[in-house]
Amino acid sequence: MKHAHLIYDWNNLPEARFRPAGRVLLNDETLRDGLQSPSVRDPSLDEKIEILHLMESLGINSLDLGLPGAGPRACEQVEVLAREIVNSRLKIQGNCAARTHQNDIRPVAEISQKVGLPIECATFIGSSPIRRYTENWTDDFLLKTTEEAVKYARSLGLEVMYVTEDTTRCDPETVKRLYTTAIECGARAITICDTVGHVTPAGVSALVRFVIEQVVKPSREKIRVDWHGHCDRGLAVANSLAALAAGAECVHACAIGVGERVGNTQMDQMLVNLKLMGVPPWDQQDLTKLKDYCEAVSRYTGVPVPRNYPVLGADAFRTATGVHAAAVIKAYKKDDVELANTVYSGVPSHYFGLEQIIEVGPMSGKSNILFWLERRGMPASDDVVERIYARAKSSDRCLTEAEILECCPAAAARTKSRVS
Repeated sequence: MKHAHLIYDWNNLPEARFRPAGRVLLNDETLRDGLQSPSVRDPSLDEKIEILHLMESLGINSLDLGLPGAGPRACEQVEVLAREIVNSRLKIQGNCAARTHQNDIRPVAEISQKVGLPIECATFIGSSPIRRYTENWTDDFLLKTTEEAVKYARSLGLEVMYVTEDTTRCDPETVKRLYTTAIECGARAITICDTVGHVTPAGVSALVRFVIEQVVKPSREKIRVDWHGHCDRGLAVANSLAALAAGAECVHACAIGVGERVGNTQMDQMLVNLKLMGVPPWDQQDLTKLKDYCEAVSRYTGVPVPRNYPVLGADAFRTATGVHAAAVIKAYKKDDVELANTVYSGVPSHYFGLEQIIEVGPMSGKSNILFWLERRGMPASDDVVERIYARAKSSDRCLTEAEILECCPAAAARTKSRVS
């Protein structure tokens, strides 16, 4: 049974509905920008290959393979990942970060030619007045560096994604001059960056529209506009959606938001929201591997997933509150899993291969206990229910399975028998 008629969705009012200005692409930065966090462990190459295949299973369009100009180890790992894409015939596309000088750009071209994989060169440079002042960079230096880097990459046969760091704190004149120069020199993708997580959704809209109106349209070229944001103000996902609505086509993000300081835009939350908002092609994408993807990144980088993290956290679909649990249980009793997953959740858990979990704790009612026992095929006599209920009410947390079973004579007897 579909339950859309049981929900009045204010999100779908004409003035509220999310409408991307164009196609929606996702670029995964987990294995490069995400690893710049000072707290992460750099995954092994085998672990990175596993993460790569999980990206593919989620339909993610492209990934940052790394920065091969950083040294021999980085260069080797980028080559192995690129070769894996070719040998496994993956659909995901590759790009590489590169500073705006030849020593960073050349290894990208060499790997691309050696492996036989087109690799977009994401060449980046700082742009904001505060960065220019700190570095003693002149406007002429930035323009000359941009021109030389983009032309050099193009001369090696590379497609270029030109990236301005700290775009959200850069003056309009410099934004316009840098992107215009890059496009004139052959870049066919430009990335607007909120490098320090400074901007708000309204600011994103203003900036993206400015770039499209003042740079992209006058160029008369087909230019892809990307958005790369950080989460310092907790606005990364909201900002990314605002960028798409304003005209950006591709959002850069990382699994569970790993990255410098408080991290990058959360790739998993982008996938969840695009699916729930019915944005093609993500509305039809199978996301049952989303938990595997996030758990793999968490395990291999050492970054824990908070218990209250949206969708993937341990508590996301878990409740012990009597009123909430009672509604979920009533839905289950209607033999309607979709109803159970929707009645007290804005995110249907089955979309992501997950399910609602009913616990027993100090805020639980007896219906929680009855459901808990029934789900395990255990008798729910009045005295057993009363014992569990009394123990739950005297506890300061949810009861563990072992604590509940101690209140069930039959289960306790079986446990004692096994021990003896």
